[in-house]
Amino acid sequence: MGQGWTLTQIKRAKIYMLNEHSSSVTQECSDCPIRHRAVCARCEVDELERLEEIKYYRSFQAGQTIVWSGDKMEFVGSVVSGIATLTQTMEDGRTQMVGLLLPSDFVGRPGRDGAAYDVVATTDVVMCCFRKRPFEDMMGRTPHIAHRLLEMTLDELDAAREWMLVLGRKTAREKIASLLSIIARRDASLNLRPARGALVFDVPLTREAMADYLGLTLETVSRQISALKRDGVITLEGKRHVTVPDFARLLEEAGDDTDGGMLS
Repeated sequence: MGQGWTLTQIKRAKIYMLNEHSSSVTQECSDCPIRHRAVCARCEVDELERLEEIKYYRSFQAGQTIVWSGDKMEFVGSVVSGIATLTQTMEDGRTQMVGLLLPSDFVGRPGRDGAAYDVVATTDVVMCCFRKRPFEDMMGRTPHIAHRLLEMTLDELDAAREWMLVLGRKTAREKIASLLSIIARRDASLNLRPARGALVFDVPLTREAMADYLGLTLETVSRQISALKRDGVITLEGKRHVTVPDFARLLEEAGDDTDGGMLS
């Protein structure tokens, strides 16, 4: 690295080199696991063919920065598999995780050149990317793509408001149960299963990442997971494979009602 580079410039150069070596992958739309939830969910065959002309897939390793806050984005797209975090860095260098990107979540904002947050792959991530300008043009010609993106944005707003309640008012036990219920509902939706009764899923976050996201210590996260296991709310195989014998009970532990909404 040349003399006079700032720490941020050095970090970004390293990430650039990593991203230059991130893998290209291929996938057919007909085999896409998020097809029914993605921005293209309502597209007809001819529209999918037009999207095919402007899309490409990228894979990122766990720990890679996908997008830097403030950088110009040349693409928008959806998380196909894996999980990423949205992080904001304050002037003094402190960072705060402000959101999770799960499979089918959308990355980037049409009409906005710069990224609002750092997007970092927590696990290995595969993304379906669309070249930004052609995608914006297609939105103008295909109203139901714009409508679907609006629906997803409003869902994201609802999730952010729910998360404010989780972080601001819930106990440590309720926070853990809430995070598990969110992951369980998304897993059920992606696999076209009803979110009720017994559910089995993998938690894509380490306990350290859960602690960071929930504003808890690692010890508190481990203690509360052990308590939920001891009380029969969940069972664990290893640290991440979770079985919920009764999803309604998990929602009760989270302070939610049995319909998945928040208790007033």
